Order: sequence, then C-alpha cells, then structure tokens
Amino acid sequence: MEDLYPSRKNNQPEIMKRKDPVIHTDRSKDDQAPLSKEQLDSYERNGFLQIENFFSEDEVSELQKGIFELQDDSKDVTSDKVIREPQSDEIRSIFHVHNDDEYFKKVAYDQRILDIVNHLLGSDVYIHQSRINYKPGFTGKEFDWHSDFETWHVEDGMPRMRAVSLSIALSDNYTFNGPLMLIPGSQNYYVSCVGETPDDNYKESLKKQKLGVPDQESLRWLAEQGGGISVPTGKAGSITLFESNTMHGSNGNITPYSRNNLFMVYNSVENQLVKPFSAGKERPEFIAVREGAPKFSNS
Repeated sequence: MEDLYPSRKNNQPEIMKRKDPVIHTDRSKDDQAPLSKEQLDSYERNGFLQIENFFSEDEVSELQKGIFELQDDSKDVTSDKVIREPQSDEIRSIFHVHNDDEYFKKVAYDQRILDIVNHLLGSDVYIHQSRINYKPGFTGKEFDWHSDFETWHVEDGMPRMRAVSLSIALSDNYTFNGPLMLIPGSQNYYVSCVGETPDDNYKESLKKQKLGVPDQESLRWLAEQGGGISVPTGKAGSITLFESNTMHGSNGNITPYSRNNLFMVYNSVENQLVKPFSAGKERPEFIAVREGAPKFSNS
C-alpha cells in the first residue's frame, strides 16, 4: 500500500498538507447529524469539539467508581496493559478496558457516542484502542506534543486519517491541573518526524514518548497558523472529540487536583490496519486492535 503520510524515514522534519477530509459524511447531510451545524463547523475548522454535561451526574459517579476500582485492582498486577510512571510505581494508564471490563465495554458502545463517531467517520466503526489515563495531584506527569495518527500510521499501519479520539473527563478540568491542550487547525497538516523506530518502542513510549514528537519549529508554525493553543476546561462528564491528526499534549500536574479521563479511539471499518509503515513488529492487540474487532453503526 502506498504510504501517503511518510514519517521517521528522513533526517529532516517536513510539514505536508492533509490528504483526507476531516468529516467523512457529506456535509449536505448535516440535517441528519447528531451534532448541530455549528458543532460540525467547529470540529471541521479546529480539529476538536468539546461537549459539556454529556454524561449525567449519576453516570459520572458510576464512571469514577469504575476507574478507581480498576486502579485498586491493578495495583499489584504485572501486565503490559498497566503502564506505570517512569520514575515511580504509580499507574499512568490501563489499556484495553473496552475489551477486558464489562462496564467499560458498555460505555464504549454507548449509542449516543456511536451516533456521533459514525457520522464523523462516515461509516461503521470499531475501537482501535482504549485506556484510562490517571494524572494524580502533585505527581501526574506530562504527555508530550504529538499527533496520534503519526504513531498509529507508523507503528500500527493505520492507512488514512479516518479515526476520532474521545476523551471523557472524569475529574474537573482546570487550566492548571494538566488538562488536554490542542492546537486548532493542526489536523490539516501532517508533521513528518525524524528518528528510526526500534522494535517494542511502545514499552518506553507509553511512559514517555520520544519518537513521533514534532520538532519545536514545526510546533511553533502550527500554533501560529491556528492562532495559539486551546485548553478545554469544564466539569467531569464533558467529552472532547478530536481528530486523529490533531496535535495535542498536556503538562504535568503539580496541583492537589487530579485529572483523570477515559480515552477511546474509534476507527472506520474501511480504514483497518495494514503492515506498519515505518516500524518492524506490529504493536500488541491491546494497543492496536487488528483481529476480530466488532463493528458498530448508528442503525
């Protein structure tokens, strides 16, 4: 398959224009969408959309109970699915929760969510990846700037930009407790990064990403093009949808207020993974679903 988005192959970074639409359903069908025209315009323009109060207070309480029960159950677990901070034993992420936990499986296939992602991607979908991210007060570490698509393309073999990430806020997001930061409009440009990808890179990158991190000049250019950096804040229960190529990251959390979220990636069934484009071995199934992925539609 032709590599439309080469990365980690050259000695110099390069910025290239996106070759795929941001919204894959014909915009003439906006009147059939689960989102308003204004919301769709915002997503298409900025590469992300926040919807506040998506989940009710009761649903948020159940979600919070679920993530902390899973954290407690995983404290003494030795598994590649449980990612710990590089300088401590604290849990940073737990992967594959949509598959391993019946409660989070139901959340992942909530029809309200499926209606939205089916429309954005213009097809049936499956879950490419799921995880819970924990960023505790005082000790939660940063996530470096990156485009998810760059990693999924290079290391997993995702051919096209036809996936959407969903972050469910399970604690209040302030400007100061390490919230998600996004660069508006960055979904329209692909940063080809430098550096050869070693086998099993995920074992280090999930703790601290070093490859697939854009150079400073490219990040500065993207921020200037997009008019700065956006920081969605709000109460637990809000969701943020962001396009697979939207540049994002987050600071460390040195405040007393934790910042936790449930993160799921929906990929089009017409965009299933092939051989990695610039890496050797395929990453494990718990990071990049390949086989037997159930398909979900809004019908």
